[in-house]
Amino acid sequence: MPITRRRALRGAALGMPALLAACATGDAQPPLQPEPGYAHLTPLRLNVLEIEVVEPPPGPAFRVDPPAPLSPVTQALRMGRERLSAVGTQGRGRYVLDAASLTRETADGGGLFSERTERLTVLLRARVEILGADGGRIGFSEAEVRRTATSVADSPAARARAADLIVRQAMDDLNVEFEFQLRRNLRDWIMTGEPSAPLPGPVLQETLPTG
Repeated sequence: MPITRRRALRGAALGMPALLAACATGDAQPPLQPEPGYAHLTPLRLNVLEIEVVEPPPGPAFRVDPPAPLSPVTQALRMGRERLSAVGTQGRGRYVLDAASLTRETADGGGLFSERTERLTVLLRARVEILGADGGRIGFSEAEVRRTATSVADSPAARARAADLIVRQAMDDLNVEFEFQLRRNLRDWIMTGEPSAPLPGPVLQETLPTG
């Protein structure tokens, strides 16, 4: 559903992630923190009539290796819905995810004197496009972040906690980079001031001062 000036964003209720099922040894996943939200951050108000948040198709760019209490895909889409706001009277914006993945690989298989560890990588890449009346792109901004971490993987609970933490950290990084790139590349489309302030109209005629 597009984000429009006439349709307020409905913030999703914060909920506890589902508990992971107990493994064969009886090691159950403990409760994690509530899912993060982004509506409390500075809103990015664009001078367009609507903003479409595009659902990404399945593919390797959106691979999520379990256990994953927080989905990077879900979180990155939520960021776009909660941070972007359409406050204009014409034009269209589009928020697109090009990548949102959480991947795992064995770092150390473990042994008599070492613990089993794995390397986690989160890659997030999102863009905003401003489209003209003909559907062509007339403005563009992109943000990309990557985080890696090596953690002990001796139980499903430990693996889930490590995944939860790195996705939260990567989303913090993306929020900062996303706003920085948007303000740099689409500064002419960002509205400032109070949300209730009237939008500036086009200059039709300018009276020059007489000598």
